[in-house]
Amino acid sequence: MDKVTVIGAGLAGSEAAWQLARRGIPVTLREMKPQKMTPAHHSEYFGELVCSNSLRSDQLENAVGLLKEELRRSGSLIMACADAHRVEAGGALAVDRHAFAAAITDAIKDHPGITVVEGEVTEIPSEGDVIIATGPLTSEALSERIAGLFPDSRYLNFFDAAAPLVTFDSIDMDSAWFASRYDRGTPDYINCPLSREEYDAFWTELTQAQEAEVHGFEDAGVFEGCMPVEVMARRGRDTLCYGPLKPVGLKDPRTGKEPFAVVQLRQDNAQGSIYNMVGFQTHLKWPEQKRVFSMIPALKNAQYVRYGVMHRNTFLDSPRLLDRYYRVRGNERIMFAGQITGVEGYVESTASGFLAAVELARRLEGKAPANFPQETAMGALALYISDQSVVNFQPMNINFGLIPSLGYRVKGKRNKNAEISRRALEALDKLELE
Repeated sequence: MDKVTVIGAGLAGSEAAWQLARRGIPVTLREMKPQKMTPAHHSEYFGELVCSNSLRSDQLENAVGLLKEELRRSGSLIMACADAHRVEAGGALAVDRHAFAAAITDAIKDHPGITVVEGEVTEIPSEGDVIIATGPLTSEALSERIAGLFPDSRYLNFFDAAAPLVTFDSIDMDSAWFASRYDRGTPDYINCPLSREEYDAFWTELTQAQEAEVHGFEDAGVFEGCMPVEVMARRGRDTLCYGPLKPVGLKDPRTGKEPFAVVQLRQDNAQGSIYNMVGFQTHLKWPEQKRVFSMIPALKNAQYVRYGVMHRNTFLDSPRLLDRYYRVRGNERIMFAGQITGVEGYVESTASGFLAAVELARRLEGKAPANFPQETAMGALALYISDQSVVNFQPMNINFGLIPSLGYRVKGKRNKNAEISRRALEALDKLELE
């Protein structure tokens, strides 16, 4: 059997390569790191997390929790590595970034069915099956080749931002406390309160701070799912209080009351020595980040191990270009996976790589497609990105709105969502995936 080429060793590409190889299909995995790095990457490891160390909710009442459970039950490499290197984050699944990526890299490189070839890919292979999983930061040369596949269409662009990381030892814990919202689960977040006066001063400086130059950036073009905190602030004085700084469910133990606003910090490594500023994706200049964020009392002396960065993301107009198997319409030997397809989020990217690989393996083995149904989270995502009736296509996280309703009444939103998840897992169990 001819080798399949997978281009890109992020979450989607690593998952795709692993699923193909474990089914006995030889894979050549092409990855440009470490020979060439993007502005958002900092290590040579595969599956490097950029924007956050959180894989979001781990509960079945949440759509991304369902997606994770589908992947776990289906033998996902990425989920196995995430579960093995998780750090406490309340009801969310967060991981030790370094250990997680290292585990993925070791598993891929140790698999006898996967051949890793380092170096930038500048041409799409002219023969054989190919899965392109180069992510939202596809290199310029390969991006031009991809654009050449679709002369009558176009790429779409948005801007993505990563939040700063601070050391635990530099946080003023006399001005902060550990808790999860509504005291759910273990107290895994550090909560940094601001009074009305402190918030007003912070908001004023944040809205006036100098941004780093990003060619072509406009506030109107920011993707809502990863909006820079300064852009959000400019939308209104209290906008942040209904977003990343909302104090609901967080009572300050010193006063017994909810503060006016709260900045949350989430553990970023297993040692608990580094914390992520939740919701503080930004592209302010680095000195401005230190100046403005130091106005948060608990962070007045914060030491930053990474400042926030801004980078351009690229995704396809997938409903016009791809089918439900992530194949190029009319050129089915070429497939795409990951954020370049318009699935948004780490888990969603993993799911797209999984589904693309499973369906490709079945085709190469002469089997009928698995056809993940829309009742499953993986199927719902694939059908969303290939839905030709979508007019203004935008990147999408998995959500229950993409999954068909139950058709019968269940009292309570959480109960209804749990029932949707139960139905999805039943449908998944009926699929032949091997």
